[in-house]
Amino acid sequence: MAPAEIRQAIIDILADIAPDEDLTDLKDEVSFRDQMELDSMDFLDIVMELRKRYKVQVPEEDYTNLDSMHSTVTYLTPKMVACA
Repeated sequence: MAPAEIRQAIIDILADIAPDEDLTDLKDEVSFRDQMELDSMDFLDIVMELRKRYKVQVPEEDYTNLDSMHSTVTYLTPKMVACA
């Protein structure tokens, strides 16, 4: 997957997890938690959806890499190369 496709995949996951959030003005460099009302369970849902939809494993020690859209796309790009 290309970075733009990964970004859209993350937006799709966020829309499912937090359907009341407006994701149109999501800033790439700002933490998801600073932009949205996400709690730790929502964050785990993101990790679980990545595993379920794309077979991507995110070890707990790497959770900090999923802080913002930019860091998430950067982290996932090499992991999602084979995803289509």
